[in-house]
Amino acid sequence: MTDERRPFPAAVEAFERAVRARDADAAEDAFDRLTGTVGEARDAELHAAGPRLSAFLGEVPPGPRATVAVLVGACVERGADPVACAPALFAGARDAFERAADFCASWKEAGRGGLPSHEGEGLEDADFERFGFEPVMAWQSLPQFEMACVAVLNSPAVRRTAPGRAELRDAVARATELSGEPFQYLVYALAVLDDEPFVAIDRATGAGFALRASGIGDNFQLHTLLADALIGGGHLPGTAPSPEAAAMCRDLPGQTPTTGSFNLVGADGEWIWNEGNPADVPVVDGVRLLVLDPPPYERGWAAGRFFPGMTGDLVLERVLSAEESRALLAQVAQPGR
Repeated sequence: MTDERRPFPAAVEAFERAVRARDADAAEDAFDRLTGTVGEARDAELHAAGPRLSAFLGEVPPGPRATVAVLVGACVERGADPVACAPALFAGARDAFERAADFCASWKEAGRGGLPSHEGEGLEDADFERFGFEPVMAWQSLPQFEMACVAVLNSPAVRRTAPGRAELRDAVARATELSGEPFQYLVYALAVLDDEPFVAIDRATGAGFALRASGIGDNFQLHTLLADALIGGGHLPGTAPSPEAAAMCRDLPGQTPTTGSFNLVGADGEWIWNEGNPADVPVVDGVRLLVLDPPPYERGWAAGRFFPGMTGDLVLERVLSAEESRALLAQVAQPGR
């Protein structure tokens, strides 16, 4: 049997044909075949299917659209081209978050109280007519679009070049404001920095270090890699994380316990919380400036990557001169907490 006649590629072809022809019955049948055969698909079939499905994602009816987006993300995780798939996923997600934000506003204006769950708990049949089918479906689809977009944002090429990230970020922010739901994984994935210059200055010794960060999802990961580069590299005193912990923050699968080495402080004197992400670090003279203070208490966590599919790194580029460090440290406020 040739690849063209295998169940999954045949279902992709049938689904595309039915969607483009606006044949609802045929599309429903092909969609069932699509979701039923994807688990048996070969890698090469998924590589071809990702860009093909994403190319007509905007034409897919609202009901199955988010599931198709998840299928595209799954194809990317199995090796489909993330750069080819990302624009359509971002556009679909932006539309969903925008419509969902409108739904949240209308729901509150109607005095309905707490928002329904994404699975539909709290919705009434009449709500689809009252608020509109597409806004309700958009609200229900947000976790799926979040999952699909994170899958492509694991790619540094997507983070650097794919259009639509800023618009999606704005749409997510509005939905967050109106719903109170953080959508943390997508927010953090959209905030990931690549080839980003950082400067870290140890307040006690005055030593300063120029570093470059890429693919770091949260500040637990950043903190561990900082300690590995500066303490593990012999530049500062203290106990370095284990080589395994540092590797797990870069590209080794899994997590392992580690203990904090610093208290991270911004140039404004405010603590940089480990629960945040590197984009929280304020910029001074074109670089994100971190001040390293002794930890006020012992804190441990599971070292690893916030996004298991995203490779992270923090490279020490050079040690600053004493004059450079003093000049930067002079611009730093005392800790605010």
